[in-house]
This record gives sequence, structure tokens and C-alpha cells, in this order.
Amino acid sequence: MKYFLALVAVLVVALGVAGVVYGEADDSPGLQLLGAVLVIGAVAIGVRLVRRSR
Repeated sequence: MKYFLALVAVLVVALGVAGVVYGEADDSPGLQLLGAVLVIGAVAIGVRLVRRSR
């Protein structure tokens, strides 16, 4: 289960980065914000996973 959540976090980071890049190209601040929120949320999940495993 731990590895599945880590994989999901990595995929969400990739999706968020893609949203920020596409939002920049399309000049869409809303899409950039959603991408940034996805990245921040995925990083928070990753940190929580690492802290729980200790």
C-alpha cells in the first residue's frame, strides 16, 4: 500500500507539472494554480509517507 501511494504521488506531481507548463503556454492562470496545488498536495503526501515509515 505504501508503494502504491508513493506511485500515485509521483503521478500527481507529473500531472501538476504538466498543468503548470500547459497553463503557461495557454496563458491560463487557473490551470497553473490547479497544477501548483496538485504538486504541493503530492509533496505533502510524500513527506507524510516518509515520516510515517520511520
